[in-house]
Parts: sequence; structure tokens; C-alpha cells
Amino acid sequence: MLHDFLSANRAAIVARAREKVAVRPAPRPTEDELASGIPLFLDQLTETLRVSHVSSAAMADSATAHGQRLLSLGFTVAQVVYDYGSLCLAVTELADETKAPITAAEFHVFNQCLDDAIAQAVTEYGRRREQSIADEGTERLGNLAHELRNALGAAMLSFQSLQSGSVGVGGSTAGLLDRSLRRLLELVDSSVAQVRLEVGVRAVRRVSLRELIEEIEVGASMEASARGLALTVSPGESGVDVNVDRQLLAAAVTNLLQNAFKFTRAHGHVELRTSRTEARARIEIEDQCGGLPPGMADSLFRPFEQQGRDRSGLGLGLSISRKSVEAEGGEISARDLPGIGCVFIIDLPRL
Repeated sequence: MLHDFLSANRAAIVARAREKVAVRPAPRPTEDELASGIPLFLDQLTETLRVSHVSSAAMADSATAHGQRLLSLGFTVAQVVYDYGSLCLAVTELADETKAPITAAEFHVFNQCLDDAIAQAVTEYGRRREQSIADEGTERLGNLAHELRNALGAAMLSFQSLQSGSVGVGGSTAGLLDRSLRRLLELVDSSVAQVRLEVGVRAVRRVSLRELIEEIEVGASMEASARGLALTVSPGESGVDVNVDRQLLAAAVTNLLQNAFKFTRAHGHVELRTSRTEARARIEIEDQCGGLPPGMADSLFRPFEQQGRDRSGLGLGLSISRKSVEAEGGEISARDLPGIGCVFIIDLPRL
């Protein structure tokens, strides 16, 4: 009877469930969830009830398949749980209003179907999440090993050539050795910052923004010179302090500078400057990359995203910068300068 009731009153049940989901405070309902998700959930429940007359094993298999499909379509586990619950309320209310002759045993089976559907969706979500984390970790480790091997191999070959005396210490081979060693340092620093962010290890203390920028300037000037670029640094005035993890903030700024050096045209100019208001402190890195294509600014800070022809590195630099800044209660953004370049902005609360 319940299976027939669901089939006959499908439109009314879907409308009621949509009304309940539409007023959900969190997670906010999506248009796709309201338009397609609710009917899909109801059809799945109806199908699960149908196979429940065969065996409990068949019902469990059906719930598992439905949970997998929902997650593959992009529904979150919170949406699955809430939407199934909304359907349950809609069915119960409509059955009560219409005095439908549904027995307690049928409602028991119905609740069991709901319980199985939610449990299997949660289980499948957890399995997929763990697999995704494992796959991402494996990919990241493989990329890191590949980059380290390349940089280390180039450094060893350069050193062997210099050691043999076949090339001079002021030539291009020495320059390759210098770039390779710097690349190794970048990879190690980025990896350390990434690990600290993931495990939540932070050493927060009062940091002078001027002193931090002056320290970063030393290494940045050497790298800019090695790349044939000009670097201008304006560290700002004394007395502008922030409460941050010094290493993480330095890693964020360094990653942004390295990105600027990487994409600025040959013999171009990069500027590092600071400014402040009564409540905020800003660090800006302006480059001469030529500007950003439309829509690219939104994807710059995603992990493993690499733009442009130079694909060296892990594609984690800007993502690490964003996470580092947000961990300090700040914000990071990019502003396009069409035809010229772009400006990366770190905005932090002042002490």
C-alpha cells in the first residue's frame, strides 16, 4: 500500500519536501537539489520499498547503489541526510491528512529504508573521502619526489662540471647550480609550510611587518637578480605589528614573490610594498605578467592549478599562501592590471 501511495502522490510529496528544504538554514539548498534532487530521492525510496518485499539484502544493495549515485552527482552528505528527512516528514503529513490506510508495519519498513539509505550514503561518503585524501597524498608525494629529483640531478651535474674544472665558476653552469639549489630550498619550504598547515601547528607571536619584509628582501633580491629582473621593496614604517606565525606568513609572501618572478616577462619589474590603516596591514606584490585572462583570478588559489607555459613546481604555492594567510585571520586576493600584470594582496589585522 505504501509503495502505491508514494507512486500515486509523487507530485504532492515532492512539492511538500521542496518547501521544507527551501527554508533549510544550512547547508543552503541549491537549485539543482530542489529541481532534481528531491524527485530523485523520492524515486529512490520508492524503488527501495519495492525491492524490500524481496529481501533485506536486496534493500541494502539498493540503498548502497542510491547512496553512491547521489554522491557521484555532487550532493553532500548533509544534503542527503536532510533531504531524506524532509521526504519522510512530507510522506507522514500527507498520509495523515488523507487518512491513507497505511499500516504501522509498512511505516516501519519505510523508516528502515530511510535509515539504510542515509547510513549507506554516509558510509559511501566516508569511503570516497578517505580514498580521495589518500589519492591526493600519493599524487602530491609523487610530484614532490619528481621535482626534488630533477632539481637535485641538475645540481649534482652542475657541481661535477665545476669540480672537474672544465667550466668556470662565473658561467652558466654555476648559474644552473644556483637555481637548482634555490629550487630545492623552495620545495622544502613549501612542503614544511603545507604540513604545518594541515596538522595545525602554529607559533603565533608579535611580528614587526617592516622587519619581516626586510628579511624576505635579502633572498628575494638575489633570486630576482638571478632571473634578470628588477625588484623594488618598500617595507613601510616601523610600528606596524601583526600577531601571526612568522614562518607561515613568510612562506606566503615568498610564494607570492616566486610566482611573480616566474611569470614576469624578461627584464621586467616586480614590486613588494606594504601599507596600513588604523586596523589593517597590507602586503602587496605587483608583477608584470601581462595581465590575467578573464575568469582566471578565481582559480589562481586552487591547489595543483598552474597557469602559463612554465609548469615547473607542484602547483601548490598560491594555495599554500592562501591557507597561510587565512590561518592568521587575514585575506588574500588578486587584482588584474590588464595588459600590465597583476597585484596579489595580503590583508591582515593589526595589533
